[in-house]
Amino acid sequence: QVQLVESGGGLVQVGGSLRLSCAASGGTFGTYAMGWFRQAPGKEREIVAAISRSGSRTYYVDSVKGRFTISRDNGKNTVYLQTNDLKPEDTATYYCAARIDYSDIYYYIKAQYNYWGQGTQVTVSS
Repeated sequence: QVQLVESGGGLVQVGGSLRLSCAASGGTFGTYAMGWFRQAPGKEREIVAAISRSGSRTYYVDSVKGRFTISRDNGKNTVYLQTNDLKPEDTATYYCAARIDYSDIYYYIKAQYNYWGQGTQVTVSS
């Protein structure tokens, strides 16, 4: 069973950047497909980006394409989300998620993930 801990959130001005990290422990990181989700107050948790276990395949929701980049370092058991050109609508709690995968594909549906971190808050001020 894998444990996930997010970090890197904070308060940033419009147009700024943050690099979110998710450190995994307790499992074989290279066998997990990973995802970043976010949840704003009063809204459903939504996919932001996903990455296959090798890192060769990635997915982005349309609203972040060209601004966010998901990556992973299997040697460090960590997945990252580089967020650039942040907008007020990006304000949310960002969650890291994991699931076992044997096909090297990504998953973008919340129910497909088994393990979740506690989240890190991103606030974009205008």
